[in-house]
Amino acid sequence: MSDTASARPRILVIGGKPKIVRKARELGLDVVYVQYPDSYRREHWDYVDQALLLDYSDIDRLLPLVRALHAAYPFQKVLSLFELGLLPAARIAEDLGLGGNSVATVEMLLDKPRMRAHLNAAGVSPVANAVGRTEEDLRGFVREHGLPVVVKPTREGGSICIFAAHEEADLATIVDRYHEAGATFDVIDLAGPLDEFLVEEFLDGPEISVETVSFDGRHVLVAVTDKVSGPAFVELGHSMPSRHPSAVLEEVEELVIRFLDTVGLTEGPAHTEVKLTGRGPRIIESHNRVGGDRINELAEIAYGVDMDRYGIGIPFGLVEPLRQPPKPVAGAAIRFLTPPAGRVVAITGTEAVREDPALVELEIEVAPGDVVRELRWSEDRVGHVIARGETAEEAVANCERLVAAVRIETEAVR
Repeated sequence: MSDTASARPRILVIGGKPKIVRKARELGLDVVYVQYPDSYRREHWDYVDQALLLDYSDIDRLLPLVRALHAAYPFQKVLSLFELGLLPAARIAEDLGLGGNSVATVEMLLDKPRMRAHLNAAGVSPVANAVGRTEEDLRGFVREHGLPVVVKPTREGGSICIFAAHEEADLATIVDRYHEAGATFDVIDLAGPLDEFLVEEFLDGPEISVETVSFDGRHVLVAVTDKVSGPAFVELGHSMPSRHPSAVLEEVEELVIRFLDTVGLTEGPAHTEVKLTGRGPRIIESHNRVGGDRINELAEIAYGVDMDRYGIGIPFGLVEPLRQPPKPVAGAAIRFLTPPAGRVVAITGTEAVREDPALVELEIEVAPGDVVRELRWSEDRVGHVIARGETAEEAVANCERLVAAVRIETEAVR
């Protein structure tokens, strides 16, 4: 812990991994850190000046404590780069008059039906949608808009409980499957109860994400990420720079900047998911944070841009503003490890992979004896490989070669 009388600027950080408080300290900031008690670890200690440990989703409990801490040790800005901390951060910043993105904007990005209604009213990336609870609600939407459709939660991320109905027969089971799948998740992993769903017209075409940084309402595109999706819409890999034609990417950039203006985002990183449909690009959803799945690490390799540092440093003027999209300097790719469900009996091939010059990071989160779950959402993946190359094509080839060399053998659980 550092001296609380320090003259250094102070930031309140809500949630996130140890790297965020480390980077804040490296930028010369004192850190007040709000975290769930079970998530505050030894790795945080060297970078945190004061820690407030509680369930920060309980904003009515959090706000009085933060006001008192602010009165004793004032901080100049509030930040979260973690999904569950985005709204608490915006609420605190607004309550204390510390600027940043408005509560209305953050709420809209978290609330998918509200975002869709706002975009449709503005004529930006229109997509037919409705909120429902029952099979009849779903059938009513299909009668009006036709098949196929997608059913998903109104506020969740991580590919939780996303289902597609392509045929009439799918409609008889999809709502029950949605509710049954929702009941298998721990409430701590959910933004709220899954008692209703959002149904949308199905958007055809490949999916990408657009990584941006905003400076006082001026948006700069950092990277476009190509994605590989698997069963249950779970993402299996990403790569940069995008290999889509430049004319398509120019259209995407124009749409995303218009979208960010429309929702009122003014500051910091954003991660916006887009489908390249036959009718042009369409917004899927967006978040006022850096993308997950090590997308920041890919951006550092491919573009030399650390979006975490920009998110932390922008409000204090500690980073040089980007004036235009950066040029790629390399290719970067990640592929996730998704062995068959069952008990792990052996893991082989890792030594050779760790010695490969193309490897950036190998992470395996299971060991022999652990159980691999069926792939239902992002947290069911059991590790990843990040690789580099001179180009995106080379990085993808390297990554897929290394993933194939890691063998995680499983057996059925009896």
